[in-house]
Amino acid sequence: MHTWKLQEAKSRFSELVDCTLAEGPHFVARRRAEAVGAASEYRRLLAGPSLLAVLNGAPRGEALDIARSAEAVRAFDL
Repeated sequence: MHTWKLQEAKSRFSELVDCTLAEGPHFVARRRAEAVGAASEYRRLLAGPSLLAVLNGAPRGEALDIARSAEAVRAFDL
């Protein structure tokens, strides 16, 4: 992905849009902060399931068998 400085992106906005449509997301940086320059990529990221939906849909598995063994503890020397 290509990163554009904010001033460069403002002065060459049409080129930025063309590159984004042709190549995919580009970043625009302003004082070390970046913003994604592709609405389609942003929408794709938002369209995914929420964390709550993922956690609710996680497999439950089987109940754990936590019964303790009735065998005596083996002897050992200290």
